[in-house]
Order: sequence, then C-alpha cells, then structure tokens
Amino acid sequence: MVEYIVILIIGAAIGGGIALVLKGKISAGKVRDAEAEAAKIIANAEREAETKRKEAVLEAKDKLYQSRTDFEKEVRDKRQELQNQERRLTQKEENLEKKVDVVDKRESDVIKREKELTAREKVAQEKEERFERGLKEQRQLMEKIASMTAEEAKRQLMMSMEDEAKFEAAKTIKRIEDEAKEEADKKSKNIISLAIQRYASDYVAEATVSVLNLPNDEMKGRIIGREGRNIRAIEAATGIDLIIDDTPEAVILSCYDPFRREIARLTIERLIQDGRIHPARIEEIAEKVKKDLEGTLKEEGEKACFDLGIHNMHPDIVKLIGRLKYRTSYGQNVLMHAREVAYFAGVMAAELGCDQKLARRAGLLHDIGKAVDHEMEGTHPGIGGDLAKKFGESAKVINAIMTHHGDGEPNCVESVLVAAADALSAGRPGVRRETLESYIKRLEALEQTASTFKGVEKSYAIQAGREIRIIVKPEELSDVHSAQLSRDIAKKIEQELSYPGQIKVTVVRESRYVEFAK
Repeated sequence: MVEYIVILIIGAAIGGGIALVLKGKISAGKVRDAEAEAAKIIANAEREAETKRKEAVLEAKDKLYQSRTDFEKEVRDKRQELQNQERRLTQKEENLEKKVDVVDKRESDVIKREKELTAREKVAQEKEERFERGLKEQRQLMEKIASMTAEEAKRQLMMSMEDEAKFEAAKTIKRIEDEAKEEADKKSKNIISLAIQRYASDYVAEATVSVLNLPNDEMKGRIIGREGRNIRAIEAATGIDLIIDDTPEAVILSCYDPFRREIARLTIERLIQDGRIHPARIEEIAEKVKKDLEGTLKEEGEKACFDLGIHNMHPDIVKLIGRLKYRTSYGQNVLMHAREVAYFAGVMAAELGCDQKLARRAGLLHDIGKAVDHEMEGTHPGIGGDLAKKFGESAKVINAIMTHHGDGEPNCVESVLVAAADALSAGRPGVRRETLESYIKRLEALEQTASTFKGVEKSYAIQAGREIRIIVKPEELSDVHSAQLSRDIAKKIEQELSYPGQIKVTVVRESRYVEFAK
C-alpha cells in the first residue's frame, strides 16, 4: 500500500513537472498534446502502481500463509510431544502403583514372618527351659541313687577307664611280641623253602608308564588337537596323563592304574587307525574300548583256569580273575601272583598226598577280593570269602581265602598250603616293592577323598599324585559351586592326607547340548 501511494505521488509530480515545462516552452496549440501525453504517462504510472500493489498484496498473503502453516505445524508437534509425555507419565504412575502394591505385600509378609518367628522363638525358649529343668532333676536323681556327686562319678569312671586302658595296652604289647616271634619263624621257613625249591620265573610288569609308538611325528599334532582339546579329551575320558615330548614317533601314557593305561593305549591306537581324532570320537572310542576290555578280562580268567586245570568256575568269578591282570600289590601283578600260588599249592599238595585240584582252586582264588577291594569296604580276605560264598564255592575254598593271612583258623590242610604258597610267591626276591605300593595307596586315597563330595562324577590322580582332576556333574553344581568345591577338596586333602610338596586340585565342569536336525 505504501509503495502504491509513493508511485502515485511520483507520477503526479512527474506529470505536473512535464506540464509546466510544456506550458512554458511550447505553443498553446501543443498544450493539449502535452497534456494528453502527460495523462497517458500518469495512467501508465497508475497501472504499474496497481500491478506493484497487487504483487505486494500477493506476496504478503503468501508470507502470511507460510507463517500460519509453520505455526500450525509447530503447534501440532508440541501437542504430540505433550501427549507422549502425558502417556509416559501415566505409565510410570501405573508402574509405581504396582511397585507400591508389591512392597506393601512384602512388608505384610515380613511382618507375618516376624510374628511367626517370635512365636517359635518363644516356644523354643520354653522347651529349652523345660529341658534344663528336666536335666537338672535327672542329675539330682542320679546323684541321689548313686550316693555320689557328678564330680565323684567322673573321677571314678576315669580311674576305671585308666585301669582298663593299661590292661588293654599290656595285652596289645603281648600280642605284638607273639606276632613278631611268629612272623620271624614264618620268614625263616619261607627262606628255607625258597632255597630248596629254587623256583625262578620271569617277572615283567609295567610300573606306572607305557610307551605308545606312533606312525610318524605328525600324529603328535593331531593327538594334541587345536589348542590341546584332543589331549584334554583323552585325559578326561581315560583318567591317564598323556606326555608328549621330543621322543621321536612315541608318546608316554602315565598312570598308576594299569587298567586305565591299557584303555588309553587301545583308544589312541584305534583313533590313529580310524583317522578321525576329535573330542566326541575320543569319548566314543574310549567307551567301546572299555566294553571290549570286559570281554578280554573274561578271556584272561578262562586262560588262567584252563592252564591250571580248574573247571566249573562261575562266569562272574572268571571275570574277576581276569581283572586281577590289571591289579598290582606291592608292585607285583596280582594275576601272576595268584597263578604262582595255585601252582605252589598244587605241588605241595601232591607231595603231601592232599587234594591237588582243591589246593590249586583255592590258590587261584585266594586274592579274588583285590579285584573289587577299591569298590567295597573291608579287607581283601573278607571280601574274597564273601564273593566265593556268593558264587557257590566250597567251604574249604572259602576258608582258605579268608585265612591265608592268618585271620582265623584253617579247617583243612589245603588252607595251610595256600597260606604257605602265598608267602612263598610274595617272598621271592624282586617281585615286590614297598615304595610302589605306598605310592599307589596314596593315589587311591587321593581319588577316594575327592569322590566323597556331592556332585563329583569322576576323579583322577595324575602327574604322579601332584594333581587331582575332578569331573563334576554340571546339572548338580554351578560354576560358583565348582570353585567352592575345589577349595573344600584342597582343604580336606590338607587335613586328612600326607604327601610331599603340593597337590593341584582341578575341577572340570562342562555342559553339552546335542540336537539332531531331521
């Protein structure tokens, strides 16, 4: 509007100026033409001013519309944001109300439990008071009956126990002296018998290690596996310690238990032949080898019975005889020892005119309890006697088994011969080593100590007893419990066992989940 007014003023001024000039310089005849020209110019100026005005009005309307649109959009955004905030506040308010309800409920439960605990505590206190009163009344009644105070009764009991202990100690000393004399006499007779018999036989038994030859040195890397997973799987599945050093084309299997070493040896040989060496295959092969060895045990028992001419033996007894092949006593192979005892007993029975078959049978079975003594409680003569009775052996055989270490009275000559043959076989030079037996007992005690804890599936003493490896059941123990278990086992070992140096306790917990896509 302002521009329009300015244009009109300028147009008028221009027209007036032109008119004045024309009036002053041209003739009167030309005044009309000048005025017409001026009017034309004024008209054009007015039209142009009108056009400018309209353009200004349109531009103003566009700006007003744009401003109104922006304002309305901003209002809508603000309104939406306010609605969202209101919705969030409403949700938070509902959550707070729920939490308040939960807190109120828990508070009421706590108050209720406190009341119950208070009532129980009161009842327990009343019971304790009644117990104390009853105990006091009983003590007074006992003192009245005995006509002496509690202190006098204690002194009299201690004096009686002291006299009894002195008597028992004297009896024990006498028994030890008698046993020493008998043992000295028995050893002298064994030495004489050994010199007379001049019996000699080859004795070869692996102590704690086995060497397994490999086709090439590249096989060592396959046995170790990626990051050592294969060697760990072999040690976990068989319970042995696999040593891989610079020895060309060979690995060493270390374990105090010959049965485990044999399982590990056969497992690795089959894996090498198969070519597929990975943890799952290792476990599968190890289980198959264990089953196959069960059949081997029966074959070894049948071979021993056949060589000694013993028949009609119960199949389970035959299998237990085979298990003795993988059992040692003071470094002596128990199956070899049992065969020697059967042979010696049979020879002596023949010389004395006694029952040779009975003597050989009793001699072969005299240490049968050692096949399961790590699984059952008691001495091996007692366990062996129970097994023989269970599987239908005769009373004389049972007596020979239970008395071959002097525990009880023999009821036949054959029992005496078995005891003599046992001492003769064990007394031969070089067949027994006390240090190995104590070493094996220490490792067995170490495994048994670890196996007493809940959740333990398997335990293996490795590294010559310097490490105990425990496999736990993952469904029963968590990782936190496994860590606590390692500390508890280490503490129990410190309290109950004697050992050189230190023992590393390793608890292994592994969960596996297998599913098949069909």
